[in-house]
Amino acid sequence: MKLWAHTLVRNEERYLWFAVMSVIDWVDKVLLWDTGSSDNTIKIIRELQKKYSSKVEFKEIGEVSPEEYTKARQAMLEKTNSDWFLVLDGDEVWWEDSIKKATDVLRKEGEELDSIVVPMVYPIGDIYHYQEEAAGKYEIDGRVGHFAVKFINRRIPGLYTSKPHGQHGYYDANNILIQERSSQKRKFVNAPFMHFTHMIRSSGLKEDRRVPKRDLKFKYELGKKFPLDFYFPEVLFKERPSFIPSPWQRMSKNYFFKAFWQSPLRKIKRRVFRGKVGY
Repeated sequence: MKLWAHTLVRNEERYLWFAVMSVIDWVDKVLLWDTGSSDNTIKIIRELQKKYSSKVEFKEIGEVSPEEYTKARQAMLEKTNSDWFLVLDGDEVWWEDSIKKATDVLRKEGEELDSIVVPMVYPIGDIYHYQEEAAGKYEIDGRVGHFAVKFINRRIPGLYTSKPHGQHGYYDANNILIQERSSQKRKFVNAPFMHFTHMIRSSGLKEDRRVPKRDLKFKYELGKKFPLDFYFPEVLFKERPSFIPSPWQRMSKNYFFKAFWQSPLRKIKRRVFRGKVGY
Protein backbone atom coordinates (compact mmCIF):
# COMPACT_ATOMS: atom_id res chain seq x y z
CA MET A 1 0.00 0.00 0.00
CA LYS A 2 2.07 2.92 -1.27
CA LEU A 3 1.64 6.37 0.29
CA TRP A 4 2.84 9.71 -1.10
CA ALA A 5 2.65 13.11 0.61
CA HIS A 6 1.52 16.30 -1.13
CA THR A 7 3.24 19.38 0.31
CA LEU A 8 2.58 22.68 -1.48
CA VAL A 9 4.29 25.58 0.28
CA ARG A 10 5.21 29.24 0.34
CA ASN A 11 7.11 30.93 3.19
CA GLU A 12 6.98 28.07 5.70
CA GLU A 13 10.45 28.33 7.24
CA ARG A 14 9.39 27.84 10.88
CA TYR A 15 7.72 24.43 10.67
CA LEU A 16 8.37 22.88 7.24
CA TRP A 17 11.46 20.94 8.39
CA PHE A 18 9.56 19.44 11.30
CA ALA A 19 6.49 18.67 9.18
CA VAL A 20 8.38 16.69 6.54
CA MET A 21 10.70 15.01 9.03
CA SER A 22 7.73 13.89 11.14
CA VAL A 23 6.37 11.70 8.31
CA ILE A 24 9.35 10.97 6.05
CA ASP A 25 9.91 7.45 7.40
CA TRP A 26 6.26 6.55 6.83
CA VAL A 27 5.75 7.68 3.23
CA ASP A 28 7.22 6.49 -0.05
CA LYS A 29 7.61 9.94 -1.58
CA VAL A 30 7.03 13.63 -0.80
CA LEU A 31 6.00 15.93 -3.63
CA LEU A 32 7.38 19.17 -2.19
CA TRP A 33 6.49 22.08 -4.48
CA ASP A 34 7.23 25.74 -3.75
CA THR A 35 5.04 28.61 -4.94
CA GLY A 36 7.43 31.56 -4.67
CA SER A 37 8.94 31.58 -1.19
CA SER A 38 10.94 34.65 -0.17
CA ASP A 39 12.24 33.34 3.17
CA ASN A 40 14.40 30.28 3.95
CA THR A 41 11.82 27.75 2.76
CA ILE A 42 13.74 26.73 -0.37
CA LYS A 43 16.96 26.48 1.63
CA ILE A 44 15.16 24.07 3.97
CA ILE A 45 13.87 22.05 1.04
CA ARG A 46 17.42 21.74 -0.30
CA GLU A 47 18.52 20.37 3.07
CA LEU A 48 15.67 17.85 3.00
CA GLN A 49 16.70 16.82 -0.51
CA LYS A 50 20.28 16.22 0.63
CA LYS A 51 19.04 14.01 3.43
CA TYR A 52 16.34 12.15 1.49
CA SER A 53 17.20 12.50 -2.20
CA SER A 54 15.23 9.38 -3.15
CA LYS A 55 12.04 10.52 -1.41
CA VAL A 56 11.79 14.30 -1.70
CA GLU A 57 10.81 15.55 -5.15
CA PHE A 58 11.23 19.33 -5.30
CA LYS A 59 9.67 21.63 -7.86
CA GLU A 60 9.53 25.44 -8.06
CA ILE A 61 6.36 26.60 -9.79
CA GLY A 62 6.46 30.31 -8.89
CA GLU A 63 3.83 32.54 -7.32
CA VAL A 64 0.23 31.42 -7.71
CA SER A 65 -3.16 33.00 -7.14
CA PRO A 66 -5.78 31.20 -5.00
CA GLU A 67 -7.22 29.73 -8.22
CA GLU A 68 -3.80 28.68 -9.54
CA TYR A 69 -3.05 27.10 -6.17
CA THR A 70 -5.82 24.60 -6.84
CA LYS A 71 -4.43 23.88 -10.30
CA ALA A 72 -1.10 23.07 -8.64
CA ARG A 73 -2.90 20.66 -6.31
CA GLN A 74 -4.48 19.03 -9.35
CA ALA A 75 -1.07 18.70 -11.02
CA MET A 76 0.23 16.97 -7.89
CA LEU A 77 -2.74 14.63 -7.99
CA GLU A 78 -2.13 13.75 -11.64
CA LYS A 79 1.54 13.06 -10.98
CA THR A 80 0.83 10.80 -8.01
CA ASN A 81 1.39 7.10 -8.62
CA SER A 82 0.46 5.61 -5.28
CA ASP A 83 -2.49 3.90 -3.63
CA TRP A 84 -3.02 6.74 -1.15
CA PHE A 85 -1.77 10.26 -0.57
CA LEU A 86 -1.41 12.40 2.53
CA VAL A 87 -2.17 16.12 2.31
CA LEU A 88 0.73 17.46 4.39
CA ASP A 89 0.91 21.23 4.66
CA GLY A 90 4.11 22.93 5.74
CA ASP A 91 2.71 23.76 9.17
CA GLU A 92 1.54 20.25 10.16
CA VAL A 93 3.74 18.26 12.53
CA TRP A 94 2.94 14.66 13.44
CA TRP A 95 3.56 12.60 16.54
CA GLU A 96 5.34 9.31 15.82
CA ASP A 97 2.51 7.31 17.35
CA SER A 98 -0.06 9.17 15.24
CA ILE A 99 1.56 8.68 11.85
CA LYS A 100 2.25 5.05 12.73
CA LYS A 101 -1.35 4.48 13.76
CA ALA A 102 -2.76 6.10 10.61
CA THR A 103 -0.46 4.21 8.24
CA ASP A 104 -1.21 0.95 10.06
CA VAL A 105 -4.88 1.51 9.21
CA LEU A 106 -3.94 2.06 5.57
CA ARG A 107 -2.04 -1.21 5.41
CA LYS A 108 -4.81 -3.20 7.07
CA GLU A 109 -7.95 -1.54 5.69
CA GLY A 110 -6.81 0.65 2.80
CA GLU A 111 -8.52 -1.38 0.09
CA GLU A 112 -11.92 -0.88 1.72
CA LEU A 113 -11.61 2.83 2.58
CA ASP A 114 -11.86 6.13 0.70
CA SER A 115 -10.41 8.43 3.33
CA ILE A 116 -9.11 8.78 6.86
CA VAL A 117 -10.05 11.64 9.20
CA VAL A 118 -7.81 12.65 12.11
CA PRO A 119 -7.94 15.26 14.91
CA MET A 120 -5.82 18.41 14.98
CA VAL A 121 -4.21 20.26 17.88
CA TYR A 122 -3.87 24.00 17.25
CA PRO A 123 -1.08 25.85 19.11
CA ILE A 124 -2.00 29.50 19.53
CA GLY A 125 0.19 32.38 20.69
CA ASP A 126 3.12 30.05 21.22
CA ILE A 127 3.81 26.34 21.34
CA TYR A 128 2.89 26.14 25.03
CA HIS A 129 -0.79 27.03 24.49
CA TYR A 130 -3.56 25.59 22.33
CA GLN A 131 -6.88 26.74 20.94
CA GLU A 132 -10.06 25.49 22.56
CA GLU A 133 -12.00 22.73 20.82
CA ALA A 134 -15.05 25.01 20.58
CA ALA A 135 -13.21 26.91 17.84
CA GLY A 136 -13.32 23.87 15.56
CA LYS A 137 -15.78 24.33 12.67
CA TYR A 138 -15.13 21.27 10.53
CA GLU A 139 -18.18 19.00 10.30
CA ILE A 140 -17.94 15.43 9.05
CA ASP A 141 -20.53 12.70 9.67
CA GLY A 142 -22.28 14.79 12.29
CA ARG A 143 -19.10 15.52 14.24
CA VAL A 144 -17.91 19.10 14.66
CA GLY A 145 -14.44 20.07 15.85
CA HIS A 146 -10.75 20.26 15.08
CA PHE A 147 -10.29 17.45 12.56
CA ALA A 148 -9.89 16.99 8.82
CA VAL A 149 -9.58 14.49 5.99
CA LYS A 150 -5.82 13.99 5.60
CA PHE A 151 -5.44 10.63 3.85
CA ILE A 152 -7.24 10.03 0.54
CA ASN A 153 -7.43 6.93 -1.63
CA ARG A 154 -5.91 7.80 -5.01
CA ARG A 155 -8.02 5.11 -6.68
CA ILE A 156 -11.34 6.88 -6.10
CA PRO A 157 -12.92 7.07 -9.61
CA GLY A 158 -12.53 10.49 -11.25
CA LEU A 159 -10.76 12.03 -8.26
CA TYR A 160 -10.01 15.73 -8.76
CA THR A 161 -9.63 18.92 -6.73
CA SER A 162 -11.60 22.14 -7.18
CA LYS A 163 -12.40 25.60 -5.77
CA PRO A 164 -9.83 28.30 -4.83
CA HIS A 165 -7.33 28.06 -2.00
CA GLY A 166 -9.18 28.35 1.30
CA GLN A 167 -12.24 26.46 0.11
CA HIS A 168 -10.72 23.86 -2.17
CA GLY A 169 -11.53 20.20 -1.70
CA TYR A 170 -11.27 16.79 -3.38
CA TYR A 171 -14.19 15.42 -5.39
CA ASP A 172 -15.09 12.16 -7.13
CA ALA A 173 -16.37 11.64 -10.68
CA ASN A 174 -19.90 12.49 -9.54
CA ASN A 175 -18.73 15.86 -8.10
CA ILE A 176 -19.23 14.64 -4.54
CA LEU A 177 -16.80 15.89 -1.88
CA ILE A 178 -14.71 13.08 -0.46
CA GLN A 179 -15.95 13.83 3.07
CA GLU A 180 -19.53 13.48 1.81
CA ARG A 181 -19.12 10.06 0.23
CA SER A 182 -20.36 6.99 2.09
CA SER A 183 -19.39 7.12 5.76
CA GLN A 184 -18.80 3.36 5.61
CA LYS A 185 -15.71 4.05 3.50
CA ARG A 186 -14.38 6.74 5.81
CA LYS A 187 -12.66 6.11 9.11
CA PHE A 188 -11.99 8.39 12.05
CA VAL A 189 -8.62 7.52 13.57
CA ASN A 190 -7.47 8.99 16.89
CA ALA A 191 -4.10 10.01 15.46
CA PRO A 192 -3.76 13.76 16.01
CA PHE A 193 -1.16 16.09 14.53
CA MET A 194 -0.10 19.58 15.60
CA HIS A 195 -1.30 22.28 13.21
CA PHE A 196 0.54 25.63 13.46
CA THR A 197 -1.78 27.47 11.06
CA HIS A 198 -2.62 30.28 13.52
CA MET A 199 1.04 31.00 14.30
CA ILE A 200 3.63 33.03 12.39
CA ARG A 201 4.99 30.49 9.92
CA SER A 202 7.61 32.54 8.08
CA SER A 203 10.40 34.75 9.41
CA GLY A 204 7.80 37.30 10.53
CA LEU A 205 4.36 38.75 9.83
CA LYS A 206 5.66 40.72 6.84
CA GLU A 207 6.80 37.57 5.02
CA ASP A 208 3.70 35.70 6.18
CA ARG A 209 1.46 38.28 4.55
CA ARG A 210 3.13 37.80 1.19
CA VAL A 211 1.18 34.53 1.05
CA PRO A 212 -2.41 34.88 -0.25
CA LYS A 213 -5.02 34.67 2.51
CA ARG A 214 -2.49 33.92 5.26
CA ASP A 215 -3.44 37.08 7.14
CA LEU A 216 -6.84 35.45 7.64
CA LYS A 217 -5.23 32.54 9.54
CA PHE A 218 -2.95 34.35 12.01
CA LYS A 219 -4.82 35.13 15.23
CA TYR A 220 -4.25 37.08 18.42
CA GLU A 221 -5.76 34.75 20.99
CA LEU A 222 -4.89 33.45 24.44
CA GLY A 223 -5.23 29.69 24.40
CA LYS A 224 -5.29 27.05 27.08
CA LYS A 225 -1.98 26.01 28.59
CA PHE A 226 -0.84 22.48 27.81
CA PRO A 227 -0.73 20.33 30.99
CA LEU A 228 2.63 19.58 32.56
CA ASP A 229 2.52 15.95 31.45
CA PHE A 230 1.78 16.86 27.82
CA TYR A 231 4.38 15.59 25.37
CA PHE A 232 5.13 17.39 22.13
CA PRO A 233 5.85 15.76 18.77
CA GLU A 234 9.18 13.98 19.02
CA VAL A 235 10.62 15.61 15.90
CA LEU A 236 10.63 19.00 17.64
CA PHE A 237 13.40 17.75 19.94
CA LYS A 238 15.60 16.30 17.22
CA GLU A 239 18.62 17.91 15.59
CA ARG A 240 17.82 20.48 12.92
CA PRO A 241 19.86 22.82 10.69
CA SER A 242 21.06 25.83 12.68
CA PHE A 243 19.24 28.37 10.48
CA ILE A 244 15.80 26.92 11.28
CA PRO A 245 14.10 28.93 14.08
CA SER A 246 13.50 27.27 17.43
CA PRO A 247 9.88 26.19 17.93
CA TRP A 248 10.18 26.87 21.65
CA GLN A 249 9.90 30.67 21.58
CA ARG A 250 7.32 32.20 23.90
CA MET A 251 4.77 34.81 22.89
CA SER A 252 5.91 38.42 23.05
CA LYS A 253 4.46 40.99 25.43
CA ASN A 254 2.97 42.79 22.46
CA TYR A 255 1.20 39.63 21.33
CA PHE A 256 -0.07 38.95 24.84
CA PHE A 257 -1.47 42.48 25.18
CA LYS A 258 -3.37 42.29 21.87
CA ALA A 259 -4.59 38.75 22.54
CA PHE A 260 -5.74 39.69 26.05
CA TRP A 261 -8.30 42.12 24.62
CA GLN A 262 -9.30 40.12 21.56
CA SER A 263 -9.71 36.68 23.12
CA PRO A 264 -12.97 37.29 25.04
CA LEU A 265 -14.61 38.69 21.90
CA ARG A 266 -13.47 35.71 19.83
CA LYS A 267 -14.84 33.24 22.36
CA ILE A 268 -18.21 35.00 22.58
CA LYS A 269 -18.47 35.22 18.80
CA ARG A 270 -17.76 31.53 18.19
CA ARG A 271 -20.40 30.53 20.74
CA VAL A 272 -23.07 32.81 19.28
CA PHE A 273 -22.37 32.43 15.58
CA ARG A 274 -21.84 29.15 13.75
CA GLY A 275 -19.19 30.62 11.50
CA LYS A 276 -18.00 29.17 8.20
CA VAL A 277 -15.45 26.57 7.24
CA GLY A 278 -12.64 27.80 5.04
CA TYR A 279 -11.37 31.30 4.37
